[in-house]
Amino acid sequence: METQVGVGGVFTKAELRQAFPDVAQIDRRVRELRDHNWQIDTHREDPALKQQEQKYVSRGADIWLPGQATASKQKTTLTSTQRAKVWSDDSFLCRTCGIGVGEKYPDGASGTSQLAIARRRVLLADGTTEEQLVTVCGRCVANNTSEVDLAGVLAEVALLSPLEKHALVSWIDAGQRTRGALERVWGVLQTLPAASRSAIEAALQQD
Repeated sequence: METQVGVGGVFTKAELRQAFPDVAQIDRRVRELRDHNWQIDTHREDPALKQQEQKYVSRGADIWLPGQATASKQKTTLTSTQRAKVWSDDSFLCRTCGIGVGEKYPDGASGTSQLAIARRRVLLADGTTEEQLVTVCGRCVANNTSEVDLAGVLAEVALLSPLEKHALVSWIDAGQRTRGALERVWGVLQTLPAASRSAIEAALQQD
C-alpha cells in the first residue's frame, strides 16, 4: 500500500481494490496492518474524512517480512475514542509546530497538514517529565520531531511582540498553554464540513 499511497494520502476501499486486484480480502489485510500499528484512519478517527474515505497516517511493522506478521501486537494501539479525545484536548492543532488540520504549511510546501498522534516526553510544571499522547501533524511525524533546537526557539522568542511575550510567560508560569476561545474555535472549524463553515461565515458577517 505504501508504494501507492504516501503518508497523509486519502483513498477509498474501491481504489484500494483496484490498486491491488490480486490481493484477496483487502479489508482483512488493512485490519492486519492496523493490528501491527499502522495508523489508517476513517471518518470516525478523522472528522475531515468522508464516510467512504480512509487515510494512511503512519507506518507500522513490515508484516510481509518473515517473523513480523506473527510478532506480538503492541499494547500502544489506540482506539478511535482515545484518538478523538487527544485531538479534541489539543484543539485539533499540532503540539509541535502549531498547524491545524487541513492547513497549508507556511514554507509553501505542497499539500495540507494531516493530524496524527505521538507519544512524547512532556515537561511538567514541577520540573519532572512524563510520557503523554499529543497531537502532531504528518510532517512532524515523518521528521521524527521530538527534540527542539533551543537556539532556534530563543531566536523566535526575540521576535515576539510584548503582548505575545506576556502571554508566553503566563503559559510558562501555569505549566500549560492556555488556549483562547478564538484559537479553539479555529482548530475545531477545520474539521467541519464546508456547509457548516459557510453557516459560521454567514453568522460572522451579520455582526
